[in-house]
Amino acid sequence: MDTHSTTQPALDLKSAAEQILALLGSIEDRQLDGPTPCPDYAVRELVAHLVGLTTAFRDAARKDFGTTTDTAPASALPVLDADWREALPRLLAELVEAWHSPAAREGMTRAGGVDLPGEVAGLVALNELVIHGWDLARSTGQEFRADEADLRSSEAMLTPAEGDPGGSDIFGPPVPVPADAPLLDRVIGLSGRRPDWRPGD
Repeated sequence: MDTHSTTQPALDLKSAAEQILALLGSIEDRQLDGPTPCPDYAVRELVAHLVGLTTAFRDAARKDFGTTTDTAPASALPVLDADWREALPRLLAELVEAWHSPAAREGMTRAGGVDLPGEVAGLVALNELVIHGWDLARSTGQEFRADEADLRSSEAMLTPAEGDPGGSDIFGPPVPVPADAPLLDRVIGLSGRRPDWRPGD
């Protein structure tokens, strides 16, 4: 009898989701028009992007394909719905639950119009929460505390392959950061952002 299972382990997005959830209650309506480290996004577009990616990766985990999984994020500037304060916490909870199922990481799935292995999609979802969580915290003057394991996952995903200085296709070219900088700063630099970015820069 074969006692070895090929089932993928569950992926825990809870910590990364909770970091974002902790930020939402302190965002004031007047801050929604403020700048973010994402050049094309004000805070409202950043939050709308979080709503969209949370929905898309929830459905990717469920293998529930359709408009939410087939639309590239750059196809249009995201629009923030009026109910975002209620919708995003619910979507974050659903995302965590969906990826907690080992079946989510089995086989192929789709997100942003791209087909990719489930195990890769889950790590992309985690990275999106980490990087955009930092974006949201920095844009609204809040502290961001990422889990070290989540940061290590993002670091592995974003570190350029040997001989490829361009880095990940997900974000912009890496920004040089001292090798002895905090892990969070190094990860943010790998994502193409300045770790010292502040609104008004």
